[in-house]
Amino acid sequence: MAFQPIVDLRSNRVFAYEALVRGAAGESAAQVLATVDPVTIYRFDQTCRVKAIELAGALFPANEPDIKLSINFMPNAVYEPNACIRASLAAARRVGFAPERLMFEFTETEHMVDVPHVRNIVEAYRARGFTTAIDDFGAGYSGLNLLAELQPDILKLDMALIREIDTSKSRRAIVANVCRLAEELGVSCIAEGIETAEELETLRDVGVDLVQGYHIARPATGALPDILI
Repeated sequence: MAFQPIVDLRSNRVFAYEALVRGAAGESAAQVLATVDPVTIYRFDQTCRVKAIELAGALFPANEPDIKLSINFMPNAVYEPNACIRASLAAARRVGFAPERLMFEFTETEHMVDVPHVRNIVEAYRARGFTTAIDDFGAGYSGLNLLAELQPDILKLDMALIREIDTSKSRRAIVANVCRLAEELGVSCIAEGIETAEELETLRDVGVDLVQGYHIARPATGALPDILI
C-alpha cells in the first residue's frame, strides 16, 4: 500500500491519508485492479483493507489521533456490510487503530449494479461511525443521482474537474456550485489531483478546504510522504 495525504487548508494539517494499492514490483492501482476478476474480488477487497489498517497502525503519528485512514472499496464486492467489516475491525483492534478514524471511498466510475444495496452499505458504515465518501465525483455514472440517493459525508471531486481550473471559467463555476450544493446537504468536498500552485490557489478562492494531489504530496509506498506545501 502507498499513502497520500489529504490536507485541510484551514489548519494546514493532514485530514486523512488515502491508502492506494500497489503491486509487488510497484505496479499502479489500475494495473493491479486489472488482474482482479469477479471470483477473487471479495478476498482482494478484504485483504487490501486489512493491510491498509495494519500499516496505518504502524505509520500514523501517535500525536495526531484524529487523522483518518481513507480506504477505497468496491461496492460490488461487498455482500453484507456488517459481515464484510469484521476483518477490518479485527485488524483495527490488533494494531490499536480507532475504528472511527476509518473513511471508506467508493468510486462512481464503478457502475453500481444495485444502488439500494450500496445505500445499505453506506448507512451501515455511517451507523458504525465511519466516514463515507464518493470518489471521482463528476466522472462516471450518475453523479448527482448517487449524491441524492446515498448522501455520503464527503464528495471527492474528480481530477478532470480540477485540471487547469485556474484558466477555465466553466470548471471554476462547476466546482464552486457543486461545493455550495454539497454544503447545503451537509457534505464536505475534497479536490483531488491538484498538480500546480495555480490550481491550489483557485480552489482555495472558490471555497475548497480539503485538497489532495501531486502538488501537495506524491504517494509513498509503505511510508508517509513529505508534504510539499
